[in-house]
Amino acid sequence: MDLMGMMGKLKETQQKIEDTKKRLDTVLIDEQSADGLLKVTLTANRKVKTISIDDSLLEDKEQLEDYLVVTLNKAIERATSVNEQELDAVAKMDMPMIPGMDNLFK
Repeated sequence: MDLMGMMGKLKETQQKIEDTKKRLDTVLIDEQSADGLLKVTLTANRKVKTISIDDSLLEDKEQLEDYLVVTLNKAIERATSVNEQELDAVAKMDMPMIPGMDNLFK
């Protein structure tokens, strides 16, 4: 492949990645505590959309903080996984293998 063709392909792939990032803002990840008292929704780009807290958790600040940490971390982990899978798929779809450029789009 000639250099101009590769540069065109690179630009095209960059645009696809940007489009995918925008789409991931609409992909929602729902997570909840084991007992369902705390629910969170994040986008696949790891932006918090909603947090729902059962009234019973409002009586114990420490417990609520623990629930938030655990549940948000689980949601962020899931969102990160979806995000990476989607972006990796787009980056690898059309690109020729160029040594050292495999992490360019991360």
